[in-house]
Amino acid sequence: MAYDYDLFVIGAGSGGLAASKIAASYGAKVAIAESDLVGGTCVIRGCVPKKLMVYASHFPSLFESATGYGWQVGKAQLDWEKFITSIDKEVRRLSQLHISLLDKAGVELIPSHATLVDEHTVKVGDRKVTADKILIAVGGEAVKPDLPGMEHAITSREIFHIQSQPKHIAIIGAGYIGTEFACIMRGLGCEVTQIIRKEQILRGFDADIRTQIQEGMVNHGIRIIQNTVVTSVEKVENGLTINLSGEDSEPITADAFLVATGRTPNVEGLGLENAGVDLVTTSLEAPGYKSTNAIAVNEYSQTSQPNIFAVGDVTDRINLTPVAIGEGRSFANSEFGGNRRVFSHENVATAVFSQPEAATVGLTEESAKKQLGEDGVIIYRTRFRPMFYTLPNQEEKTMMKLIVDANTNKVLGAHMVGDYAAEIIQGVAIAVKMGATKKDFDATVGIHPSSAEEFVSMR
Repeated sequence: MAYDYDLFVIGAGSGGLAASKIAASYGAKVAIAESDLVGGTCVIRGCVPKKLMVYASHFPSLFESATGYGWQVGKAQLDWEKFITSIDKEVRRLSQLHISLLDKAGVELIPSHATLVDEHTVKVGDRKVTADKILIAVGGEAVKPDLPGMEHAITSREIFHIQSQPKHIAIIGAGYIGTEFACIMRGLGCEVTQIIRKEQILRGFDADIRTQIQEGMVNHGIRIIQNTVVTSVEKVENGLTINLSGEDSEPITADAFLVATGRTPNVEGLGLENAGVDLVTTSLEAPGYKSTNAIAVNEYSQTSQPNIFAVGDVTDRINLTPVAIGEGRSFANSEFGGNRRVFSHENVATAVFSQPEAATVGLTEESAKKQLGEDGVIIYRTRFRPMFYTLPNQEEKTMMKLIVDANTNKVLGAHMVGDYAAEIIQGVAIAVKMGATKKDFDATVGIHPSSAEEFVSMR
């Protein structure tokens, strides 16, 4: 049977863009459908605008540090409107860049919502097209709990478009999104209250990372309310009242309220049932949330329909931009390049752009001990004040940690909290991915003076 396209991609985010361009490079006829700005969550409302906000939030502490080095710094003031406008301008520039790259690669962009009609047919706009293979790469979406007054809350989608700077922002969520935005908004000069259901933030990260970041956040003036949940939100004359239940049940009044308690795969409205694509159920552990579904795939990102594939957050595996890109590339190389391969989800490095920053790769201490036993793991840890903070006399701490297999000497995990953690761990991740041992780390000459040298000098 002759099809209109060799590959039809639904969703022009990181995974879809990567897959479509590589497939086209092998000579495939490819189209990609997107009803929003091209670029996906990362470019439009995720990594890129967030990191720009992170950079902006660091300037007040840098101004403070400068005085310790003899600089006279005047009163600084943030022009919020210019700040938000500049971020939006950069986001749109990058979106246009991705469009031009698709055109250069020979990929047809269809600016419309796409729905599956059957396993080889897609309805896009007011027409139907057919494809030999279909890739679903529509990502995920921030969700709000089903609680009274949640229409007054914003999510990570809307926070980049707040027209005026809030004096006080309340945030629910202990994950990396809630934690990052708590630090961003505090750095930009807002009063910040973060409400978490348990004792600590960042469930799933190494315990030392969780403790170090949380302590740093409190030291920077963020109020963290532990063991507490939000029960409702009310619009009042001077802002929003957030009603609580738990360890601290005193209501909070804030100018803005950010919900950062979960993201769900974008499976609604895709017509998956028309094509017989199976879903797998996931759940969000929080009041007001219900079970959600992700697209079920095998190791080759193949769904229950052999010619339909899915990559990225819509599959709810590891929800990170580089992972979506890697899955998309593996799919395209396997199906169109004659190079069948599985994308490895092991030892994926990640970062939390909080203040202090953190990054990690490999096993946590808890998971390593669970696998190998208490005696099967050796922990190396250091904690110190970096040289940069000595003259300003600021109490900023860096923590570094290696998890080592006691029997093989192999480094199973590396963790860091402190300045440039993401930049440093990215290099360390190569060693961990290659199976380096602690002896390999010890044999590496450090760069002095630097924080990174601690990774090769811990004894």
